[in-house]
Amino acid sequence: MSETLYHIVRHPKQKIENPPLLILLHGYGSNEEDLFSFAEELPKELLIISIRAPYEIGYNSYAWYAINFDSEHNKFSDVAQAKKSMDKIAQTIDHLKSKFETSPDNSFLLGFSQGAILGYALSFHFPNTIQHIIALSGYVNKELLPENFNQNFKTDYYISHGSLDQVIPVDWARKAPKFLNSLGLQNVYSEYPVGHGVNPQNFFNFNKWIQNRL
Repeated sequence: MSETLYHIVRHPKQKIENPPLLILLHGYGSNEEDLFSFAEELPKELLIISIRAPYEIGYNSYAWYAINFDSEHNKFSDVAQAKKSMDKIAQTIDHLKSKFETSPDNSFLLGFSQGAILGYALSFHFPNTIQHIIALSGYVNKELLPENFNQNFKTDYYISHGSLDQVIPVDWARKAPKFLNSLGLQNVYSEYPVGHGVNPQNFFNFNKWIQNRL
């Protein structure tokens, strides 16, 4: 399949028919190995697949889309690239679901930073492809959302952010639960006293959130 993005796999640690799928989407400038370091500590029932972003920006560093700066040092996301990446992620997920015969109605996506931003967007463009979104250190970029929402989907969201994040302001993250609540979508939101990263308590909490949905 030409549009399948490069990925690495951790098979379930126990033999299980139609295992639940967990997709990992790394952040800007990282790679598929980053979040995969979580894999050994996550529930044994999961088929865990970490996907590499398509745009190489340095040795072993990848991005889902470019971030550009103007003369005032304001940041702008390349929305066209982001949408292309989102489509490729969706195609890759469909391929993986079919290849590994995963559970049709219990899939997870865990994204960090750019990966979280695309996780939000994908959940609206491809409703019910993923049932559970874990959005770490990201925000809802409304430029990436469809004009009209399909209201008939039940995705729920675990959202967390560092209160000291200097890359993506925590105020941006705080808008997500308000937006999701306005659409009647279940979500939990938490903040941790860290920068642009994930601390042990956050890992413990989202791991428990995942376990409660298996």
